[in-house]
Amino acid sequence: MSLKLAPIDKVDHISKADFITNYLEPRKPLVIKKATETWPALQKWTFEYLKEVVGDKTVPLYDSSKADPSKPINASALEMNFGAYIDLIQKEPTDLRIFLFDPIKYAPKLLDDYRSPTDLMGGFLDKYPNMFFGGTGSVTFLHYDIDLAHIFHTHFNGRKRVILFDYKWKERLYCIPFATYALEDYDIENPDFKKFPALEGIEGQETILEHGETLFMPTGYWHWMKYLGGSFSISLRAWDKSWAIKAKSLYNLTIQRKFDDLMKKKFRQKYMAWKEELAIKRAEKALTEGEPR
Repeated sequence: MSLKLAPIDKVDHISKADFITNYLEPRKPLVIKKATETWPALQKWTFEYLKEVVGDKTVPLYDSSKADPSKPINASALEMNFGAYIDLIQKEPTDLRIFLFDPIKYAPKLLDDYRSPTDLMGGFLDKYPNMFFGGTGSVTFLHYDIDLAHIFHTHFNGRKRVILFDYKWKERLYCIPFATYALEDYDIENPDFKKFPALEGIEGQETILEHGETLFMPTGYWHWMKYLGGSFSISLRAWDKSWAIKAKSLYNLTIQRKFDDLMKKKFRQKYMAWKEELAIKRAEKALTEGEPR
């Protein structure tokens, strides 16, 4: 028994017409190997350079421990000096990650070092894109992004394994109700199909991102990532044209998130236990009914 993981398509370059027809409109992932060949960042963004330009900042860190039911989903585990953290992930394995960090706010000149892929599509969102850092073996838990944006995720200074699933597999992945992440009790690399039978037969895609490669993740795609060496990434986000998806994004960011945080604060473990039980029931129902069709 195993997950059905196909390789994500990889190209050196792609034209706008081919990208829109074959990947954007059908919402199919793609790795563009040389999208960054004109970026100054491809050569400039070393660990030492980022330490120099970002400076002596304290940053929140996240680990692989299960989410505290009384805290928001993005609550950090601890804090550390940015430079000390960069030294740590170069020196030894660690499950500590920097998540949704905006170093460009502290070093605006980094804005000159990358280019949004406006030659492929429009609608890019962030003036200050998010960056992500991880040590060898650190894992980004299985989730989809709450704002439902298209993502161009470029990796630097190492390798990262990525597993993706279409949004349609949401229930079979044991999605936690009123949240955008999956039940944290299984290992997506080596799932226990007897304990989590809804995972059997799920179809996903996988790749290994190398330095300078860019992964296009369409709106709503579930993603799990594992750092194979101390390294970092930058994500550029763009709106989907669908007004239905934009409305769902707004609902996720306002009503759903505030409701979930309120219930966590009020009921804590009892609320979390109920959500996990419901996730299991929904997954089993989807499996029995043969979903997604």
